Amino acid sequence: MSEGRVETSAPTETTGTRPFAPFEWMLSLRYLRARRKEGFISVIAGFSFLGIVLGVATLIIVMAVMNGFRQELLSKILGLNGHVLMQPLESPLTDYQAVAERISKLNGVRLAVPLVEGQALASSPFGASGVLVRGMSEQNLRGLPSVSHHIISGTLENFDRGQGLAIGKRLADQLSLRVGDNITLVAPRGAVTPMGTSPRIKVYKVAAIFEIGMSEYDSAFVFMPLPEAQAYFNRNSDVNAVEIYVDNPDDVEELRGAIQAAAQRPVYLVDWRRRNATFFNALQVERNVMFLILTLIVLVAALNIVSGLIMLVKDKGHDIAILRTMGATQGAIMRVFLITGAAIGVVGTFVGLVLGVVVCLNIETIRQFISWLTATELFSPELYYLSRLPAQMNISETTSVVVMALVLSLLATLYPSWRAARLDPVEALRYE
Repeated sequence: MSEGRVETSAPTETTGTRPFAPFEWMLSLRYLRARRKEGFISVIAGFSFLGIVLGVATLIIVMAVMNGFRQELLSKILGLNGHVLMQPLESPLTDYQAVAERISKLNGVRLAVPLVEGQALASSPFGASGVLVRGMSEQNLRGLPSVSHHIISGTLENFDRGQGLAIGKRLADQLSLRVGDNITLVAPRGAVTPMGTSPRIKVYKVAAIFEIGMSEYDSAFVFMPLPEAQAYFNRNSDVNAVEIYVDNPDDVEELRGAIQAAAQRPVYLVDWRRRNATFFNALQVERNVMFLILTLIVLVAALNIVSGLIMLVKDKGHDIAILRTMGATQGAIMRVFLITGAAIGVVGTFVGLVLGVVVCLNIETIRQFISWLTATELFSPELYYLSRLPAQMNISETTSVVVMALVLSLLATLYPSWRAARLDPVEALRYE
């Protein structure tokens, strides 16, 4: 080994530039700006951007309204009807007080309400309507926030001692009744006479008017003191059923055994899932179908990105060839067009997100404005059950919409970007 020998390492040859270098961003943003000869391409990019904005916003708004609709219906239906209905077997439920007390002491049970229920015809000098009469005690009626917290006229004071009724606002409006007015109830099964069963007709005072916010309940439910309901519907000191309200509606299955044991008698239990299974299953199916249909809007916008980028690649073939001869790698060319297409999708997605959130937060105001502007009633309470349009955004669902839009937008850029990177500079310059 000679001392004068010096070992030198060969210099490393640098090829290309680091990914997503400044010049790649500069070129991408330049391609996004419209020029006179590229007007048609910029129009396609604009429609792609608008399509993604509207698709994402519409998806978020519709999903929020569907969630709000389901949640409002669930809270109102369960707030009034209870989570478990207990009906007697073999013998009448004459020991309802003791049964209700035992069940109400169970962990997870909030309230056990004995009730008498029957159908009747409510009438006044101004009209008539079929109603569902529920007899329950004042204490239990005050334990239902959906009713006791929404009294808009009158009071529930001394409800058990009098013969006053609590009726819904829509029923009061339909019959033109106010607190203190008389309301006549006609039940088909009254006193038994030698000529047969005669209808029972009795006049009551309106003691309170409530507004739950669900049109079907506000127009059909009438609450009566429990002793009066037992006399009116010929109940011999018994009740139809016991409504059980639990702390968590999803725990009803776990509480079923404890409730049957606490009843200490043969009973039949029906939970809210079985009572409303068809209704809520239909809502879930509708929600899933709406999601799939509205996703097509985003997909169409993503396909517009594909067509716009393909046309841009054909138009910029000469530029791509010059960049390649100047040393730009295939990866750099691919990233330039990837950034160009992804910018449309990413910016459009987040603009759609902001638009969707703003509309969801102000959806009732928007509904009222459109109703006033068009002089029509949008989302009639008689058809949609609710007196206001609800919207409840779900974070995970909204995130999935945003992620789905971003993924579709990025996938739409892959083929045009790959095609741009594969462009032969010799062939591109030969026909210039």
